[in-house]
Amino acid sequence: MPDHIHMCLKVPPKFSIAFVIGFIKGKSAVLIHKTILKNKKVTGLHFWARGYCVSTVGLDEQTILKYIREQEQHGKQQLELDFE
Repeated sequence: MPDHIHMCLKVPPKFSIAFVIGFIKGKSAVLIHKTILKNKKVTGLHFWARGYCVSTVGLDEQTILKYIREQEQHGKQQLELDFE
């Protein structure tokens, strides 16, 4: 999606959700900045928003995975409707 990402992760109970999200956001931001900005100084730049939304998945895991897989197609359809 242009403005957000959906992911389905399995996190062992020994790790807090906040730690895992912070790790993913931190490492991916560094990699993206290095790739796009070619190691230029990035002090003060922010790639990710401060917050995040987390929900547990139990019996409906297949439904959630289907929703995540179909997000790109749904987003493109929504953009087409917005520009009509």
